[in-house]
Amino acid sequence: MPQSIARTVQHELVIKKSRFLGQVQPVADRAEALRVVAALRAEHPGAAHVCWALLAGGDSAAVDDGEPGGTAGRPMLHVLRQQDLDGVLATVVRYFGGVKLGAGGLVHAYTDAVAQALLLADKVALVRWQPLACLLPYALEGGVRRALEAAGVRGLAVEHGPLVQMRFEVADHAAAALRDRLNQLGQGRIGWPAA
Repeated sequence: MPQSIARTVQHELVIKKSRFLGQVQPVADRAEALRVVAALRAEHPGAAHVCWALLAGGDSAAVDDGEPGGTAGRPMLHVLRQQDLDGVLATVVRYFGGVKLGAGGLVHAYTDAVAQALLLADKVALVRWQPLACLLPYALEGGVRRALEAAGVRGLAVEHGPLVQMRFEVADHAAAALRDRLNQLGQGRIGWPAA
């Protein structure tokens, strides 16, 4: 199951006089990641490079920011993928120390900066939510509410008309079991319109 991280974590490495400021943080999407990277550039105007990698909701990115191709962004992205993370942005701000590290040295430095930051991060299970809606007779409302509460749904909205309509979100991994439970409870009297 994919995981994310609870909060922003930083780790600094110094390799042959170059400073590598590694940071990992939860983000929702590419737009948020770009805002974070822009803020880091503004915060570190003297930095030689602000490299980053992103895995968020099926979107990925690997940016070398002027380092030789494939020596920064891709190795950072590889670390995120190895740990089955999603909704995470990894950034490394590099202050050049005057000594060239070579391609292998750069790959090692960027990989290590991200990996060390992730060692300090609290990982959290990434729960994906599925919207559902159901229509039911008034007589079933109490039992269905109890079943929804037991399943840990969120965002329950109820409309009363000729039938009771309930809209909610349920964790992906629990959706099929909840539908089965409600179908048993309703004995064929619960409808499932598109959410």
